[in-house]
Amino acid sequence: MPTIHLSETTTATPEQFVAGLTDFGPGRQQLFGNSADEYLKVHDLGPDRADVTEGSGGIWERLRYDWSDPHRVVMTTVDSNIWGGASGHTYTFTRRPDGTTGVDAVVVRQGRNVRGRIIGFLLGTVAKGQLQKALSRTVKAIEARNATP
Repeated sequence: MPTIHLSETTTATPEQFVAGLTDFGPGRQQLFGNSADEYLKVHDLGPDRADVTEGSGGIWERLRYDWSDPHRVVMTTVDSNIWGGASGHTYTFTRRPDGTTGVDAVVVRQGRNVRGRIIGFLLGTVAKGQLQKALSRTVKAIEARNATP
């Protein structure tokens, strides 16, 4: 079961990053390339939690989001066509003295079938760089969204 650790630094505040992570409206794919609008379905939404199905390219997962801690968002996989078990994502935000925010992401991928196990293995090894690039693109998109004109 691959557990992938990623990190970035951003000029966005933790609150701005959480707002981006928890914006389930149209255009989500602009922030998260693996969350195509045609897959997006919000099943339940509360002030600090959500139940959302999202995905792209034939891969989908239903995630339970919890952002009750303002410095952390936990996304637990509830159902998926390839992920199961302990799969999910955890984002932790740390304010730094220079005004930037450290973003630490932990992605757990437990395949529920052969396709999931193969993709999980690839993400944990040779494709980890793709996840890092995706996080970098998300950081840049959230910064641009919060830039003052």
